[in-house]
Amino acid sequence: MRSTGDGTAVGSVFPVRGALARSSQPGAGDDDAAERVGYRGPTACAAAGITYRQLDYWARTGLVEPSVRPAHGSGTQRLYSFRDVVVLKIVKRLLDTGVSLQNIRTAVGHLSTCAPQDVARMTLMCDGATVYECTSTDEVVRLLEGGQGVFGIAVGVVWRDVENNLSQLHGERLDTGETLIGHNPSDELARRRTRAV
Repeated sequence: MRSTGDGTAVGSVFPVRGALARSSQPGAGDDDAAERVGYRGPTACAAAGITYRQLDYWARTGLVEPSVRPAHGSGTQRLYSFRDVVVLKIVKRLLDTGVSLQNIRTAVGHLSTCAPQDVARMTLMCDGATVYECTSTDEVVRLLEGGQGVFGIAVGVVWRDVENNLSQLHGERLDTGETLIGHNPSDELARRRTRAV
């Protein structure tokens, strides 16, 4: 995928190339278990490294909406999936490097159509104006040979970073609404709650 300056995507998804097996990829674990857990706004913010104001604005403008449960009026809580949190962190990185909002919207739309194992394997490259999807080192090298300055986001690294962050934070089971306590050794209150159950 190549995102042009007018916010449209050109080209097609490159086929996944590489010798890594699915089981060794981020996100290749229990997909069903990951789909049964949601994360409230403050947790998503903490894991993605964004402010609640950014999260709220991105949800209201449709940039990154919660796929588990949107907010319906005052008092309802948005619930984000693991994949949503990964996308939030990618959006933050793209914005920090000056990528236009139009190109970010195109990239987010593309990421939402890819299978989780494909997302975890790709690298997003950007020259400041255009966002490219690369799934092999050859594609990265071809972009670099163009002679322009580019930066890359290895989505698998972001995936693992979010996975690590969320493992220390609280989630919510979708079927029961039960709060899942993350493993944070410094969280004394969470340890007490766990012992009380």
